[in-house]
Amino acid sequence: MYIKIDKGALEKACKDIIESVLFCLPNAFKGTVYRISDPPGLIATRITSGVIDEERKTVSWGLPEMSDYNPPGKPWTEYRDEPDRPLEAMAWCVERQSSWTAEEPGNDTRSVRLQVEGIRTDFHHMEPVLIRKEDLFFVDEIMPNCPTNYEGETLWEWSRYIVVAVVKIHFRPYTIKIGGPETMVIKRVSHALGTVILSYQLRQKSLMKMRDLAADRLTSCNILADSLRNAITKAGLVFSLIKLELGFLRHQWEDIVLEGSDQKELKRNAVRALNETVRTIDGSPGGLGQELINMQDMFLELRMPPQQGENWVSMRIERKWIEFISKNEVEEKLEEAAFQHIEELKRSLSLGKDPLILAAYGEMPEGKKREWVDLIYSEMESVDFQFLDHVVRVIDDPLLNLPYKYKSKKSLLRLKALAEIIYRLEEDTNVVLTGVLNGNNGHKETMTLAASL
Repeated sequence: MYIKIDKGALEKACKDIIESVLFCLPNAFKGTVYRISDPPGLIATRITSGVIDEERKTVSWGLPEMSDYNPPGKPWTEYRDEPDRPLEAMAWCVERQSSWTAEEPGNDTRSVRLQVEGIRTDFHHMEPVLIRKEDLFFVDEIMPNCPTNYEGETLWEWSRYIVVAVVKIHFRPYTIKIGGPETMVIKRVSHALGTVILSYQLRQKSLMKMRDLAADRLTSCNILADSLRNAITKAGLVFSLIKLELGFLRHQWEDIVLEGSDQKELKRNAVRALNETVRTIDGSPGGLGQELINMQDMFLELRMPPQQGENWVSMRIERKWIEFISKNEVEEKLEEAAFQHIEELKRSLSLGKDPLILAAYGEMPEGKKREWVDLIYSEMESVDFQFLDHVVRVIDDPLLNLPYKYKSKKSLLRLKALAEIIYRLEEDTNVVLTGVLNGNNGHKETMTLAASL
C-alpha cells in the first residue's frame, strides 16, 4: 500500500469532514465517505456514514444499509462502465476524477436502483478526493500499475492525480444543482480530506526515516504534528467557506438591485459574445480556443470579490485572448470587440456597488446601502471576527431584503464559532512549540519533523 492509515484515524478524519459539511450546509442531511484502495484493485469501501437530526445538533453514525460498498467493498472490475451493466456514479468519479450531481434523481443516468428497480434515490453530490502522484510514498519508489477501463485504457495515465476516496452528500429535494455553491463547498471539503490523508502518508514516511529517535522526542513530534495539521487544515477550510458565504450574499444582493436593470445580463451577454467570437475566428475551436470557452463559461459560476475577480479574468481569460489573437488572423474590429467584452466581465464584478444602480434602488437609506456594499465587496485576507460580527448586524436590518439572508447569517455564525475554536488551538500549539524549542537543542529536530507534517 502507498497510503497507510490507521483504521480509527481514517474513520475520525472522515467523520470530521462529514460533520463540517452537515453543520455548514442546512439542506444536507447525510454524508458518506468511501475509501478507494490501491491499484490495481481500486476497491471502493464505505468507511462511515453520518445522518444529522432534525434539530441539526447531533450526527448519528453507522453503516445500517445493505450495500455492495460496505466492507469488504467492491473491486473496480465490478463497478466500472461495461456494456449491459448499469452505469454507476462511483465509476464516473473514480475513472474521470470528476464529480457527479443527482439534481433530478428521476433522470439520474448513473443511479443503479433507478436502472435496475425503477426506484429513484436521493438528491446528492459525489466528489472524488484527489492526491498528486508526486506527493505519494511508494514502496521501493515504484507506483503500482493502474487498472484499465473496459476499452483497455489505463486509468489516470493522463492525470497528475490519483483518487483515494469519494465523498457523497445527500440533500433535501431540489436544493442541489450542478455547479451550485453547495458543490463548491463539497469540493473544498474533499480537498481538505485529501490533505488530511496525505498528511498521514507524509507522517508515515517521516517516521520511517526517524524511527531511531528517542521515544519521548517521537511522542512530542506526533502531538505537535497532529495539532498543527488539524488547525491549519480546518482553518483554511473554514476561511474558504466564509468567503463562499460572502459570495452568496453578494449574489443575492446583485439579484435584487439589478432587477429591472439593463445591466442584469451584462456578464452572461459578455461571455456569450466572447464565445461566439472564438467560434468566428476558429470555426471548430479546439486547443486554446476551447480553453478560452471553458474559462469563460466557468466565470459565469464564480462569485468572487471585485479585485480577486479582476485578477482572475486578467490571468485566465485576458492573457489567453492575447495568445489566441497572436496565433490567428483576427480582424481589428473583432479584436477590439473581444477586449471590450473582457472589460465588461471585469465591470460585472462590481455592479452591485455601482453608484447609478445603487441610486435606483430605493428600498434602503443611502447610508445603510453604502455600509452594506462596503462590507460584502471588501477583500478578506484572513478571518476577521469583528468584520463577521458587523456583517451579521447588518443582515439583521429588516430593510435588507435578501431572500436567504437568515440562512447566510446562521452559516456565518457557525463558521465564526468554529474559526474561534481553531485559532485557540493554534495558540495552544504555539505555546507547546515554544516549550519544545526552549528545552534543548535536540528538540529542534522534533520541530523540523513537526513542520514537515
